[in-house]
Amino acid sequence: MNIAANRRFLLLLAKLLVVALTLYLLYQAIFTAPVTFLSWQTIVENALQSPARWLFIVTALLIPANWGFEAKKWQLLGQKLESISYWRAYRAVMVGLTLGFITPNRLGDYAGRVLELKSKQRLEAIGAIFIGRFCQLVATVIVGSVGLLYFIVTFFWADYPGVSLSLVFLLLTIVAATLLLLYNAQALVAVISAIKPLKKLVSYMAIMANYNSAEISKLLLLSLGRYTVFLVQFILLLILFDVKLSALQYVSGVAGTFFIKSIVPSVSLLSDLGVRELSAMYLFGLLGQERLQVLSASLSLWLLNIAVPSLIGLYFVLRLRFSRKGVAA
Repeated sequence: MNIAANRRFLLLLAKLLVVALTLYLLYQAIFTAPVTFLSWQTIVENALQSPARWLFIVTALLIPANWGFEAKKWQLLGQKLESISYWRAYRAVMVGLTLGFITPNRLGDYAGRVLELKSKQRLEAIGAIFIGRFCQLVATVIVGSVGLLYFIVTFFWADYPGVSLSLVFLLLTIVAATLLLLYNAQALVAVISAIKPLKKLVSYMAIMANYNSAEISKLLLLSLGRYTVFLVQFILLLILFDVKLSALQYVSGVAGTFFIKSIVPSVSLLSDLGVRELSAMYLFGLLGQERLQVLSASLSLWLLNIAVPSLIGLYFVLRLRFSRKGVAA
């Protein structure tokens, strides 16, 4: 009885710690940088009072679609381990989002989804989660390369043709390499085993070989669907904050921003908060846009898609129930 009571107490303590840490990091991210917060607050207030404020509502309504695509991906990925309903997949994604919010590079996302499984072999889900995240990366690389190509041709080709050509070749190489790895599980495992911090996880990656090309293609399409939702949300927020560009410039700027954010290593505890903002301000700065307007759109995107869902995910974290065989539904 004492052992069981201690386990329940430690579990409750761990849950409360996650809640407290999440709320603290949210506070630190938004309210303790006076200059950024005050500037952003003013711009947001003006935007929400403008006739175009309906764009913010549309962006917010797209949040469930964003994570809905991810839930569908996880449902398909998890079927190799156990039967998962769409609702359970959605719940697992929300738990992973919250735990990922408070860990570098969203590593807590792995733990959150694994804890929601009942299978005794649930640690093999690490490989399934990795495939899902890699699919999202490939989608980002494909579209982002096209976006960066616009900037290379427009701003650098005339003055630096040699460097520009090298960058184009580099982008094509990255796209080809990521697609090759995605459709070749053995090569992907070999790459993972060559990365020292990930080498210990190789034994949990075997499940990646169980996904055939058709399944990978479906996962990639779902990743592109989720990417499209992200892209549309960012563009709507840019329009709301009075960033005026052509359709091609909007898409190229957002795609390039997501690309840079995805390939730059992050040590942030706040889901890469900062990397996206810096890259967005640089790329849209090349297009002659005010940085504060771009920053406001980017921070709002983070708030809507990461911060708010992470708070909602706390509810599911508190409802986690553990047993020796797995996690109760």
